[in-house]
Amino acid sequence: MTEKQEKIITAALELFAEEGYRSTSTSKVAKRAGVSEGLIFRHFTNKDGLLDAIIKMGEEQAKALFADIVLEPDPKELIRKYIELFITVSKDQEAINFWKLQFKIKWELEIYGEHKMEAIKGALINAFEKLRYNHPEQEANLLLTLMDGLATRFILQQQFDMSETIEFLKQKYKV
Repeated sequence: MTEKQEKIITAALELFAEEGYRSTSTSKVAKRAGVSEGLIFRHFTNKDGLLDAIIKMGEEQAKALFADIVLEPDPKELIRKYIELFITVSKDQEAINFWKLQFKIKWELEIYGEHKMEAIKGALINAFEKLRYNHPEQEANLLLTLMDGLATRFILQQQFDMSETIEFLKQKYKV
């Protein structure tokens, strides 16, 4: 991706978060990015193409975040790493801003993108199976839902301290 494409995506993410996707014009994105509107059309075709690029960027970052977890052979360690993932992310302000913008777009446009969670879900199911949980798929779904809720709470209320809940989950799963 070129520097100008990155500027366009960053500007679009910021504006979509501030004003909403539907209220943001490509001319506003171009102005914020310091590029011509035509350059947006050349690289992304239209505003929907720009949104697709942002969503794909989120999917790539999710894959990168989950890569170490998914490849973990020890089931307890895999679960622990997943539970502690948000502690790591919460220490990086740039990551917080990126995910906040991704969540805001997801909420406004009612796009969940469950497919980006397939690898981590499969890894969690496998871990719960190895640990002989009675309902490994339901445990994986429960943990995914709880962590999604924690992320949402953290994004909406940055003073929220998730450490107690993280410790509770680690105790619950004995990791």
